[in-house]
Parts: sequence; C-alpha cells; structure tokens
Amino acid sequence: MSITPPEYQLPDSYTHIYSGKVRDLYRSPEGRLLFVASDRISAFDWVLPTTIPDKGKILTALSLWWFDQLQDIVPNHVVSTHVPAVVAGRAMLCQELEMMPIECVVRGYLAGSGYTDYINTRQICGNGLPPGLKEGALLPKPLFTPATKAAVGDHDENITYDEVIVTIGQNEAQDLKRLSIAVYERASEIAALRGLILADTKFEFGISQHGRYRGQMMLADEVLTPDSSRWWPRDSWVPGQAQPSFDKQYVRDWLTSAESGWRPDSGQAPPALPDEVVENTRARYVEAYERITQERF
Repeated sequence: MSITPPEYQLPDSYTHIYSGKVRDLYRSPEGRLLFVASDRISAFDWVLPTTIPDKGKILTALSLWWFDQLQDIVPNHVVSTHVPAVVAGRAMLCQELEMMPIECVVRGYLAGSGYTDYINTRQICGNGLPPGLKEGALLPKPLFTPATKAAVGDHDENITYDEVIVTIGQNEAQDLKRLSIAVYERASEIAALRGLILADTKFEFGISQHGRYRGQMMLADEVLTPDSSRWWPRDSWVPGQAQPSFDKQYVRDWLTSAESGWRPDSGQAPPALPDEVVENTRARYVEAYERITQERF
C-alpha cells in the first residue's frame, strides 16, 4: 500500500508517483524520476510516527558518496542533484530503470534474519554453513542471500539463488550476484580503513533502457546507508552477542524494551519515540556518515 505523501511543496510540474516507507517518488517535467529521502524511519514493517531530523539528507549524501566510490564497478541511476529548493540535499534526479524484483542482500557476518535462519537450518538462502558459528561471527566468505521485494507493510522473504534464476533468468541472476558481492567487497575494504565492519547490506538494481548504458545493470535507490546496511565499530566487535551499531537497531531495541510498552506482534501501531531516542538515533546516523566519508555533515 502507498503511504500518504509528505508536505513537500514541489512545483506543480512535478507529479507524485509513489511513497514508500522512507522515500517519495515524483516525475520531473523532463520525465526523470525525483527520489526524495524523507526523515521517516521504519521498524518491524511499520513507519514510525516520529521522524529523525536530517535523516533524509544524511541518507542522500551518503548514497551519493558511495555511488562515486563504486562507479568503476557498476554505473548508477543518478543524473543530477539539481532539484527544487524545498528538497535540496535530500533528493536526486535519476534515470528510470527496469527494476529487478529482488532485494540483493550480501552478508559477511552472521546477524539478523541470517542468524535466525542459521540457528534453525544451518543455512542462509540455501547456502550451507559450518556448525558452531556465533551471532556476529565472520562468515567464511560473503554470501549472496537474496529476498523478494515486499509491499509496504509486508515482510521480505528470503529466497535461494535458484529461485532468483527462475524469477528473472540466469544471465540477470548472475549479474546481480556478481555485482552485489563486488560492491560489498569494495565497501568492506573502505570500511575497514575507517575502523568499521559492514556486516550486511542490501542493494537494488535495474536495467537501463536507453543511453550509454542501455541494456546494462545499474545500481539504484540508496546504497550502503545505515538504513540499508548493518554497520559495526570494529574495535568493539565480539562474536557471540549483539553488536553496537550505527544503523536503526537502536530504535528497534527501544521499541522492544519494557519502556516502550509495545510488542512487534501486537498488531498495534508502535508508539512515538522519546526525544532522547530521536537525538541518539540522529547522532548515530551523523557519526556513520562522518566516519565513512571522513567529512563533516
């Protein structure tokens, strides 16, 4: 289902197309897609009633930084950052792609739903793993663990690589796996220089329909942000426990605490976040941006 669009007072020449959990999509007068990153935050498949100030600007700036670092591996859909003033800093004009219906997840460490799957089956998306691995452990090699794209309010479902082949074809599936792992490995190398661990991340790809990259797979949407990735400080990494992180795990932890009084399985909308949680969450996003890019936000 679509979320009510935000109150961006864009010129009438921009047409609202869709709003997701975090991003709002418009068509520009020239026919480009305008991706706007809001300050909304989601958890447990709910869009929370509280926003995180500057979150959309941080996600956009970080994605643009990463697109530059990855250009030699895979082209991306960004055309321009010259956007209407009301969304400056949180929006980018992009080429429209034929999007792949797959969440391209790469895991280098055992965490989240991957850890749950491992405990239950000793596999993640059909990838067998050795026994005895602890939560947060380094995997023998980065794994491509794809998932289906869920509608807002639904859960992504982990699938096997063979299911990806059935869904989109062998050539496209090979491209997604190869590019996803290559991007993850590049990002992990850069992260290591910053004292960070990229535990896992997800990418979205689409095929260009025109221009110099016609027929090629391109990286799209956001990339390697705290919303799409699990970032850990290397100096505090200890397998066998939950790791401190720069992603929205802090928000998830508060929502499942006794203080919030809410349960993810309650069927009720989550409560508003306290000011302290908002401030600390914003600080984590800012720190992630500054540590990765080595630039002040």
